[in-house]
Amino acid sequence: MNLQKIALNIGLEKPLTLLHLSDTHIILADERDDERKRKLAESRVRAFGIPQDEVIRNLDAALDYAKTNCDLAVHTGDLIDFVSHPNLDILKEKLSRTDTFFAVGNHEFSLYVGEAKEDTAYKMQSFDRVRAASPNDPDFASRVINGVNLVAVDNSYYLFTENHLERLKKELQKELPVILLMHNPIHTEALYDYMMNVRKSPCAYLVGTPEELLSCYPADRQEQQRPDKPTLDFIDYIKHQSQNKAVFAGHLHFFYQDRIIDSLPQFVAGGGFNNEATEYRIS
Repeated sequence: MNLQKIALNIGLEKPLTLLHLSDTHIILADERDDERKRKLAESRVRAFGIPQDEVIRNLDAALDYAKTNCDLAVHTGDLIDFVSHPNLDILKEKLSRTDTFFAVGNHEFSLYVGEAKEDTAYKMQSFDRVRAASPNDPDFASRVINGVNLVAVDNSYYLFTENHLERLKKELQKELPVILLMHNPIHTEALYDYMMNVRKSPCAYLVGTPEELLSCYPADRQEQQRPDKPTLDFIDYIKHQSQNKAVFAGHLHFFYQDRIIDSLPQFVAGGGFNNEATEYRIS
């Protein structure tokens, strides 16, 4: 396992160790799925170029490591590449075998990868099946461990909702330090610049990117990643609440760390399909 180790001091009385996984992209389909989905699985395995037995073996090893060395595993989405019977079976089996807190990704709701506009109507076609397989509510969930409130929020389509903000405000009433888990990272100037000018990506794949910085994106990516008012309100709120101590995200398939503001670090986990993970020792 390619393991990044991070020390994070947020003033805890009792230390907490978390293993952060993301973007495992399990790709399976079987006789319960239609032919189109089985062919999709074949093409996606070729695209990633990694045998699925290796990916699953690495996931098992990471979860075993968490069980032995950490207080909890967290996963920030895209554990599966698309909705299929065996993929959902894997999601349920793996995240229940080892105690894991889960923030959903966009691929959890993909019926066929890239075939449709990702919006609420599309998500709802598979939401109940994903919820049944998940260890916690995919839309919004919280869990207190060692005096830290972990809050998982679904921003898989680059948006937060008014309901997300209201529920987060209630979580902060617990007066505990909060670590936010989400799939898509929040926009920072440094990460935007790295994506666009170093990695030469066609878009930055971030939440809350200012309108003027979207103009160089392809039209479909502008529409996909344009923030609405509830999204901007959510981001503004977390910037101004001192209880928010860190953001854990994924989606980009490489490890990255920076700060949303000086007091709020953001950590992006590397791709689990590539056997990457991040361990936090929080004190």
